[in-house]
Amino acid sequence: MKHSDSITTTARIREASHLLPGQATQDGAGVKLTRMLDSRLAELADPFLMLDEFRSDSGADYIGGFPAHPHRGFETITLMFAGRMRHRDNQGNEGDLGPGAVQWMTAARGIVHEEMPQQEDGLMWGYQLWLNLPAAMKMSEPGYQDIDATSIPEVRRADGSVIRVIAGERDGVRGAVRPRPTEPILLDVKLPAGVRFVHAVPAGHTVMVHGVSGELSVGERAQPLKARQLMLLGPGETLQVEAGNDDAQFLVIAGRPLREPIAHYGPFVMNTQEELRQAVHDFQNGRF
Repeated sequence: MKHSDSITTTARIREASHLLPGQATQDGAGVKLTRMLDSRLAELADPFLMLDEFRSDSGADYIGGFPAHPHRGFETITLMFAGRMRHRDNQGNEGDLGPGAVQWMTAARGIVHEEMPQQEDGLMWGYQLWLNLPAAMKMSEPGYQDIDATSIPEVRRADGSVIRVIAGERDGVRGAVRPRPTEPILLDVKLPAGVRFVHAVPAGHTVMVHGVSGELSVGERAQPLKARQLMLLGPGETLQVEAGNDDAQFLVIAGRPLREPIAHYGPFVMNTQEELRQAVHDFQNGRF
């Protein structure tokens, strides 16, 4: 094994606490998904609420797309690996999500958007992550950041690893996403066979690793992580991931927990049931 990345401090290495294999489901207009993180685990994964993978080379699995629907109280992050989707919303934003692109949408007090495929067949592959907002920002102005693949900085290391820095920082390179209240870290990492990736993370952050391809081992205990599995890690200051006998790819997903009450109903995530009722009322009365 080629262990080119090393730990230079005595910081604790995070070990696996939960391994989530994902569940088949559908959303939008019948789009087939694998739900890696369910909203019922939101307190465990705070500040993250949900993670879906959409991945199919059959147009029948995704052609219906995600027609116009509302959101309030959180942020949605869409990462495209293959295929092409179009975003439109009632704030006048439009986005063309091609391979490698990222859409970071802050629903905040309310937004109505659609995400529709721009192809009838062929591989459509991406992820959508829901990230909570603190109570003080849930009713702030909506926002939208459409990030082309060429605008996401890459770190290419001597060991052959390639790290796309979407949010956070690596080797002095800052991510493409502007600062967010939950201080998120979102890295897309490719490792050659046998190479180890080590990354410092704030001790209080929630940290997850999602296997994209290949086989990985996580932590000093070398907990196996396969493609299409999500691993939630325990406490510590350092993330350690190692590729197996083949090249591998994974996502690092981390953020500062909010430790606030979570009230969730469909596309709305607030702090109280009364706020949820108000969200439904506001949407029904055209106030988004």
